[in-house]
Amino acid sequence: MLQKILIANRGEIARRIIRTCKRMGIRTVAVYSEADETALHVQDADEAVAIGPSQVQKSYLNVDAIMEAAKATGADAIHPGYGFLSENSDFARRCEEEGITFIGPRPEAITQMGSKIAARGIAKAAGVPIVPGTEEAVASAEEAVQMAHAIGYPVLLKASAGGGGIGMVVANTDEDIRQTFENAQKRVASYFGDGTLYLEKYFLHPRHIEIQVVADTHGQAVHLGERECSIQRRHQKVVEESPSPVVSPELRDKMGAAAMALAKRLKYTGVGTVEFILTGEHEFYFLEMNTRLQVEHPVTEEVFGIDLVEWQIRIANGEKMDSTLLSVTPSRHAIECRLYAEDPVRMLPSPGTMTRFDAPVMKGLRLEMGFREGDKITPFYDPMIGKIITAGSTREEARKRMVEALSMFSVEGIKTNLPLLTNILENEHFVRGETHTGFIDEYMK
Repeated sequence: MLQKILIANRGEIARRIIRTCKRMGIRTVAVYSEADETALHVQDADEAVAIGPSQVQKSYLNVDAIMEAAKATGADAIHPGYGFLSENSDFARRCEEEGITFIGPRPEAITQMGSKIAARGIAKAAGVPIVPGTEEAVASAEEAVQMAHAIGYPVLLKASAGGGGIGMVVANTDEDIRQTFENAQKRVASYFGDGTLYLEKYFLHPRHIEIQVVADTHGQAVHLGERECSIQRRHQKVVEESPSPVVSPELRDKMGAAAMALAKRLKYTGVGTVEFILTGEHEFYFLEMNTRLQVEHPVTEEVFGIDLVEWQIRIANGEKMDSTLLSVTPSRHAIECRLYAEDPVRMLPSPGTMTRFDAPVMKGLRLEMGFREGDKITPFYDPMIGKIITAGSTREEARKRMVEALSMFSVEGIKTNLPLLTNILENEHFVRGETHTGFIDEYMK
């Protein structure tokens, strides 16, 4: 078994990984920037190493500093968490070259799925339905206009090199494309170092459904059902749940088979997520594959009673999946809400010091928090404070528990999205399971 794992991340996900490592008897190394010197993940780990200034490019994206920390502490593996370097194939390859186990898929799989254009081609070759769109990069606004005519409005301008809604633009007319193309290209280039854009058909009010896949290095693979992540703002997820209230056993089998076909085509190993959009007619189309642990992985863990981080580690260690994973079945419903330091009206980050932070303790509640009372939420990183997960024997039981949990939080010193989360969970359309990607825009005004 791996002896010491360096976590190349921060906040709640670093703490989450450290917790599993401790249970498995594996020592941990935290890395931290100047802004995170007193952070909880630094205190949780067995060792901690400073890796640079607060700016992310000089710390959590500083590959040389992270590799030096791994060598200095004798870490034999690195877990990247999500975000930052988690889907950086060069970083995964560097780990291989340095003789350090990268807890994630092969660099080749990351590369293949890292380009959204290439990923669409691979999915199509695997027999997975893809969203109608361009097969190649779109070089100019006028070329995009021509392609939009072929696809049919509305269309979506998307970054080939990344996700998270960065640079994503919905266009309903030729003029929309002409006005936004250049700015979208520049924004994408500044975030990902690659300004490549492509076009996809934009479906009005689809659902966002993703399939969790796990595969070992011995040819065994399994999918663990779906998560619904339809409730988003600015293309970023806010509320997630499993199972989806609209996915039937037959549809689940079809989507699961498509996800497994793609994983097989890639010779995928480790934990990954295949994302789809689902139309009102229950037709599904491939969006992308995230070759890492997802933010919303706890809902799958709560539904199936497993630890995905443990399986990431075991697979990276060369172990075979056993019946506890290959034959596991869902037993309940789970919902996750992302707690952000943000203005709930303008939905903009709200950095500052949490002068008070009281969180509830109750049955069926799981908290994944990266901060405590007195901590400062800085403008340097994503403003997510943590995640709130509730589970129950039914969707309604999980929903009611979430409403109760949200009402018991007390946060002062910063603004949070707690009011928005409560409004979502109590909305009659959410109660009936009538969710879609335009939910917040339509109902939360």
